[in-house]
Amino acid sequence: MIDLYSETTPNGQKIHIMLEETGLDYKIIWVDIDRGEQFEPAFLKISPNNKIPAIVDRDGPDGKEIAVFESGAILLYLAEKTGRFLPKEPRARIETLQWLFWQMGGFGPMLGQAHHFNAYAPMRPNDPVVLPYAQERYTNEAARLYGVLDRKLGEGAYVAAGEYTIADMAIFPWCRLHERQGQNLDDFPNVKRWFDQIAARPAVAKDMDKLEDVVEDFDEKTWSASFGAEQYKRR
Repeated sequence: MIDLYSETTPNGQKIHIMLEETGLDYKIIWVDIDRGEQFEPAFLKISPNNKIPAIVDRDGPDGKEIAVFESGAILLYLAEKTGRFLPKEPRARIETLQWLFWQMGGFGPMLGQAHHFNAYAPMRPNDPVVLPYAQERYTNEAARLYGVLDRKLGEGAYVAAGEYTIADMAIFPWCRLHERQGQNLDDFPNVKRWFDQIAARPAVAKDMDKLEDVVEDFDEKTWSASFGAEQYKRR
């Protein structure tokens, strides 16, 4: 049994997809990041960076319990545990890992900045912030990255190795929020074709609605937990 500590964010969605695809037994433990549950000592023992997702595998290496945090590390761990969605052939494996780390190091963080300045900063309680330069900067970078992905997907049905892998699982949830990033998938036809193909997979479609990342508003407490004093408090 795997305990999945998660929320309805793109990084959380990656692990839901992988667990559904592999058929592993798991239990979801929702972490209310708006209310600061990610800072509780018990959770910090599992995820020292106070971020979701994280897992605890009761049947880890040598049958012993193990905790894993960081979504890319979790995907890699689960792929190696099950022997699925990560090719064993060396060239195909390195191609898959390249695109997994492309998502972790660029696509996710840059799109996250687009979310922040396009959607969240203007909702800051009592003092909304609109920074046109930051909005332009990260919207343009998002468009550049979608262009990179579109060119790659022009070569085949999936992101890497000619097959469905953890690279697809890592990238897909971030594309769900393309409007928040100032993007239109019609501008990236290969991404759009791939996106619709992934979304139709039963393991992906199963939780699409309940895992939609909706942010309607912030109050002072929820802002502090995500972007303010509570988030940056030394622990």
